[in-house]
Amino acid sequence: MELQVKTLDGKEAGSVAVSDSVFGLEPRADIIARMVRYQQMKKMAGTHKTKTRAEITGTTKKYLRQKGSGGARHGNKKVPQFRGGGRAFGPVVRDHSIELPKKVRALALKHALSSKLKNDSLIILDDVKSDVAKTAAVKKQISGLGIVNALIISGKDVDENFAKAARNIVGIDVLPVQGINVLDVLRRDTLVLTKAAIDALEERFK
Repeated sequence: MELQVKTLDGKEAGSVAVSDSVFGLEPRADIIARMVRYQQMKKMAGTHKTKTRAEITGTTKKYLRQKGSGGARHGNKKVPQFRGGGRAFGPVVRDHSIELPKKVRALALKHALSSKLKNDSLIILDDVKSDVAKTAAVKKQISGLGIVNALIISGKDVDENFAKAARNIVGIDVLPVQGINVLDVLRRDTLVLTKAAIDALEERFK
């Protein structure tokens, strides 16, 4: 299919042919959801930890007489029911990541891209470059395109001036094409791709 291409200044810049196998799929929420969960679980540090009764410093001597105290017959102050005791079944350091086949991960990205196109939330730009790293100038250009909340994917190399200027704009993320992922695509309202990014994506999915 043919998609319209614009310049960063909002002018017409011809069109580009995109693959139906990448941008023309009927989005499946279940596949996308599996990928989002995969990414979120992989991001979890898993460094949470509580001490068990074996790791608590405390006496194991029987500290009450067997009878006559009016209480239970305890012989250890490190047990979970006492204040300062170890925690029973608390969290431990572990890896939260889950497995997801490589083909499913690739398919999820295709469905995420297709969903943006289906919802008219995809903009194709000729290139994203800036002569100076001025936030005001880049913000004016982005606003002129009607972009408020977007993920901008450039080619393999991001223009340094544009990246520096855009990182000060709230709601705008800039990534090289090799950093594109389902979670970032979905968390922004609009997806902006350069022609170089489209070429790299279609080459990646061959």
